[in-house]
Amino acid sequence: MRIIGWIVNTVFFMLIGLLFYISIPLSGEKNIHLKPASIAGIISQLSQKGYDVGRIDRYLMVAIGQPQHGWVYLGKKTIHRLDFFIRLTSAQSSFHKVTLIPGETTVIFLRDLAKQLNLSEKKLMYEYLKQSNFKEAGILAESYHIPSMFREKAVINHLLKHSNNVYKKLSIEMTDRWDSEGFKRLLTVASIIQKEAANKDEKPIVASVIYNRLRKNMRLQMDGALNYGEYSHIKVTPKRIKGDNSSYNTYKRKGLPDHPVCAVSIDAIKAAINPAKTDYLYFVRNSKGTHTFSNDYKSHLKNIRGAL
Repeated sequence: MRIIGWIVNTVFFMLIGLLFYISIPLSGEKNIHLKPASIAGIISQLSQKGYDVGRIDRYLMVAIGQPQHGWVYLGKKTIHRLDFFIRLTSAQSSFHKVTLIPGETTVIFLRDLAKQLNLSEKKLMYEYLKQSNFKEAGILAESYHIPSMFREKAVINHLLKHSNNVYKKLSIEMTDRWDSEGFKRLLTVASIIQKEAANKDEKPIVASVIYNRLRKNMRLQMDGALNYGEYSHIKVTPKRIKGDNSSYNTYKRKGLPDHPVCAVSIDAIKAAINPAKTDYLYFVRNSKGTHTFSNDYKSHLKNIRGAL
């Protein structure tokens, strides 16, 4: 009977201890992102994110079930341990798929994003300017899946974090270094390429024209640079060229604009880093919708007449 009593008491105190343990709150973020992994792997990820979890939690998760992966919505920063693990198995977030088209400007993209996600355009722009390293092109042009519970600050952080990681990785792979100011110049070149090139194959050739003209201290004289900000879809006219005194007016000002013109694709960045080797200084859109390139003004005028 003593042994039975000891076992009962032991089990009783173990249950009391377990009930106390699972009531201890865990603190962290309202939303967490988990990569697909085993239960042990999930515990490791949670620990790396600052959650106070250990071996007992591993057994607890085995009893409750396999956690979700991806973005998980917890709802609050401090939550009881048992509730925390239950939510990991069932509280996966829904997503909105959004696409930033190459060549689009931030102001237009955030305006459309605000409508799509029912958020404040003003707050999105405020957070972008506050968090971004670049006035324009801080967000890489591609598709994103944004958790539906994200508000303005989290949305911008999500977009910029991914973009900065891609930018740094690409820069190190192709140039062996990461320098924010130097990469800004590449983004500026890439943004003009993005606005001017008709297709992927033209991008390195357009890049060569930009660099060739810069080396010769020639004005770039490219319409695409004037399609910045609110002017993203506005046709460039002689009146517009005459009246625009910004750094984006490459007809009036030599060199590159002070900032990138628009969002860019990876292809445009690669073209800015590795331009084609040509002597081209001019190009004009032809009847096929692509461009005809030339290395002297006389040939350029002939190509213009041919395009009419």
